[in-house]
Amino acid sequence: MSTVLNPYINFRGQAKEAGEFYQSVFGGELTVSTFDDYQMAHDPSEGGLVMHSQLTTPGGLTLMISDVPKDMEYKPGNNISVSLSGDDEAELHGYFDKLAEGGTIGVPLEKAPWGDSFGQLVDKYGIGWLVNIAGAK
Repeated sequence: MSTVLNPYINFRGQAKEAGEFYQSVFGGELTVSTFDDYQMAHDPSEGGLVMHSQLTTPGGLTLMISDVPKDMEYKPGNNISVSLSGDDEAELHGYFDKLAEGGTIGVPLEKAPWGDSFGQLVDKYGIGWLVNIAGAK
């Protein structure tokens, strides 16, 4: 198996909801493990939080998500952005549109100076997304 790079997004109490949202965008299988599942809760009131979840899609995308316990530092959205790129215009445009629901578009998805289509947005959870659709070669 090759080494792969997966984005891993942390939330404060919203990991389950966010994982389900991303599953609605990309499809695939979402697995979820809580802190209680592994007796790893720092505080008993946080046992139901997501210790680790993983969304794996039929197209080969993998996204990992977890909640950060309240005794650990958490800075939403400013420490990650996720890049989606490829040449399937319909698929990537669909992802962009779904991710933009409830979010803020910074750069509309349209033809860029380098010949590709590019767009940038922040989704409703504060995560930055970059979408690049390869132009004709």
